[in-house]
Amino acid sequence: MHRLLNVEKPLHPLISVCRHVPDMNLQVTNVNICFDFYIISLKSDIQGSINYGRNTYDFEEGTILYSAPGQVFKVTDNAVLDLKGWTLFVHPDLFNESVFYQKIQAYNFFLYDVNEALHVSEKEKLILKEFVENIENEISQNLDRHSHDLIIHNLESVLKYSERFYDRQFLTRTNKNQDFISKFEQYLIEFFNSGDLSEKGLPTVKQCGEALNISGYYLSDLLKIETGKTAKEHIQLKLVNMAKHQLLNSNISVKSLAYELGFEYPQYFSRFFKHNTGVTPSEYRKLN
Repeated sequence: MHRLLNVEKPLHPLISVCRHVPDMNLQVTNVNICFDFYIISLKSDIQGSINYGRNTYDFEEGTILYSAPGQVFKVTDNAVLDLKGWTLFVHPDLFNESVFYQKIQAYNFFLYDVNEALHVSEKEKLILKEFVENIENEISQNLDRHSHDLIIHNLESVLKYSERFYDRQFLTRTNKNQDFISKFEQYLIEFFNSGDLSEKGLPTVKQCGEALNISGYYLSDLLKIETGKTAKEHIQLKLVNMAKHQLLNSNISVKSLAYELGFEYPQYFSRFFKHNTGVTPSEYRKLN
């Protein structure tokens, strides 16, 4: 990666802080590039665009882009270098044998689409800058028995603050979020009323996101902030409410209802219903 960007060799084999320098190569256009490491990149003032997933993103504002291993990038036109920016490259081997491996999996923003990048204020940039500089200092000196823990500590701080800043971004975009929530609810209503459940099963979170032109991970986190429930919980709640309605307003058997709702085995439906209501479908029908 450092050779590709025409910057100095990394000082650590598994993590590096890449400062944006005048000789940096950003002219890798129309080439798909797949990375096997995590990327956290601050773009303070840059022009140009890249394709990432299904979207094109232009770096005209101060933003941070997060990417997990296996993501594919493609630079679509020439970018103008941002000398105020920095990029952090982190190979998963750095923490494969620590509890941090599980922790980093929980940060969904690594799987957001590029147009869902984090917009940061100057104050927020300074907060993250401190931790990045701490990492840079650790890898630029002789490593000792404390180095690894301190690097992980500062990396985790970057991610925790990023999560806080994303929560702030969700909250400050409440009007736009409400629009997504309304469209999501409408999508679920149309899907459940289409009669396709028996053949297609429940819609996935990814499907719901694609219907709204956002990633499923972003949709789920947005819903969690705004409603307290994830996208998966909303889908399951909609299914439970539909099942309740059918049980109270028709004579359909529990077995037939299970098939109608997309369950391959009726016992799975009964188990799912009881888990969400505390009673079986038959017991619910009798109680009401």
